[in-house]
Amino acid sequence: MKKRISFQEYRRIDLLLWAAMLMLFETIIIKASNSWFADQPFTVSLAGAMTAIVYMRWGAWGGIHAALSGFVFCLFSGGTVNQYIIYTAGNLFSLASVPLLKRIGCERVREGQYLCLLFPALVLFLMQTGRAAVAVVLGAEPAAALGFYTTDALSMLFTLVIIWIVHRLDGVYEEQRHYLLRIQEEEKNA
Repeated sequence: MKKRISFQEYRRIDLLLWAAMLMLFETIIIKASNSWFADQPFTVSLAGAMTAIVYMRWGAWGGIHAALSGFVFCLFSGGTVNQYIIYTAGNLFSLASVPLLKRIGCERVREGQYLCLLFPALVLFLMQTGRAAVAVVLGAEPAAALGFYTTDALSMLFTLVIIWIVHRLDGVYEEQRHYLLRIQEEEKNA
């Protein structure tokens, strides 16, 4: 008889896999952009998409991934101490989207024609807002803080495209307790 893993073990493994994917993809994107597009004023990041997916799957546990994405960005971009604080703490502002997700309902967001894209857009917007707010607290001019929105515009496009794709994949952009219960019910009825 096969040993089944517990829900906590499943969550731990899943969170680690999403963290590994986040670190790998962010590293590749940063290395590529630093060598091929170093003179461009834009940045591209999967932080918004990956964090929104983990928020959908596990709720506030995705805050780990939000902070991790900021840390990885700074690590491979040669960030200063202030940049580590701005990106890591600023990305945590996206946690404000989790209560809204819970209030609206994960299934309603997942299945909604527009809600499935509005939620990750909100996640990325909150990350950008958090970065701008932390930068201002650390002494940046408010006008300079607007750069967190403008230079990250391509990330919004990437976030929306990625979520548009993954929300069509079974179980990826879905609250995992719901997903596991749904799969169990389908197996029972088969």
